[in-house]
Amino acid sequence: MEAILNIKEVSKHYHSSGSALTILDKISFSIQKGSTVSITGPSGSGKTTLLGLCAGLDRATSGSVELNQVVLDQLSEDERAGVRNRYVGFIFQNFQLLPTLTALENIMVPLELRGEKNIRPRAMELLDKVGLSARADHYPVQLSGGEQQRISLARAFSNTPAILFADEPTGNLDGETSEKVIKLLFDLNKEAGTTLVIVTHDLELASRTDRTIRLKGGVIIADEQKVYAGE
Repeated sequence: MEAILNIKEVSKHYHSSGSALTILDKISFSIQKGSTVSITGPSGSGKTTLLGLCAGLDRATSGSVELNQVVLDQLSEDERAGVRNRYVGFIFQNFQLLPTLTALENIMVPLELRGEKNIRPRAMELLDKVGLSARADHYPVQLSGGEQQRISLARAFSNTPAILFADEPTGNLDGETSEKVIKLLFDLNKEAGTTLVIVTHDLELASRTDRTIRLKGGVIIADEQKVYAGE
């Protein structure tokens, strides 16, 4: 199966007060199209930094990142933004909805950025899939945390991304709400055939993915693939 993400010998260092702080140290792995992968590890292990490099939000100090056959290493910020707009969806712990836009308008944003036409019906369809069609004209401040995360799920899938990065997607939700959001995330992902990469410290959530990459101290300490019956 073809890889959608290739990470080769990737390191990230920060310099402060004359000394170098190593966040990631020569990380290498590939992720296959259509798979679900979780990246776990304690706080400070480099999970979120790694996700940012994989998605082209930041540039590695050394090593190479190839996303959907595009090498990101030497691209400008504008060029990386163009790659993200074409291929990538995001879900964040703090939802990151635009407060001045309604639920429906928030879902429409990625479609507008791509210059697509007739986007309102597509956005309404996604709003219905996450069970919030009655909330189309509500602003984020009028929605609960769980509702806001469901809107961000609909927004993430609106531009049919090739790969979806979720950073602690249930970190700000209670247990019952988390369960609903997780089920919705996996259902939408399966329907769309998207590659899903979840950064989480929640081992129960991680256990639902095909593969778990464990980080500690900026290095991979385990890379475990589920084996399904018949394989």
